[in-house]
Amino acid sequence: MNDVDIRHLQRCVKLATEAVDAGDQPFGSILVSRDGTVLFEDRNRTDGGDATRHPEFAIARWAADHLSPEERQDAVVYTSGEHCAMCAAAHGLVGLGRIVYATSTPQLSRWMQELGKPSLGIALLRITDVVPDADVTGPVPDFADEVRALHARAVR
Repeated sequence: MNDVDIRHLQRCVKLATEAVDAGDQPFGSILVSRDGTVLFEDRNRTDGGDATRHPEFAIARWAADHLSPEERQDAVVYTSGEHCAMCAAAHGLVGLGRIVYATSTPQLSRWMQELGKPSLGIALLRITDVVPDADVTGPVPDFADEVRALHARAVR
């Protein structure tokens, strides 16, 4: 974890804030090339009824269409919250590289219970439960309070 990682995670949390402001769940993600160029960014867009419109899934689709296998492997995905099982599978199947996340699945699970949010109806798996050899870094404790507050806002 370095200053560049922190800066990219800050952008992810800003995207998560934009998601909540738009009525979505608080998730934001970016894809960064080996040379540090931001290639793609998105936020959660599930409020229209398509529960698969996660930013990490959008990154995997974009990368499959626009990057070579080598470029995908060299890229880094930054995200406000650890990938769900669907997004982790897409990440692994497309062959993306390192994942850096601000907050973890266990944190999300705990917050959902504390906030009285209903179950998602799927198992809340860790990235490495789905992609055992994934190169992951996270969570970053400095982001926990801010991201939890976004989840609380999304409940209201």
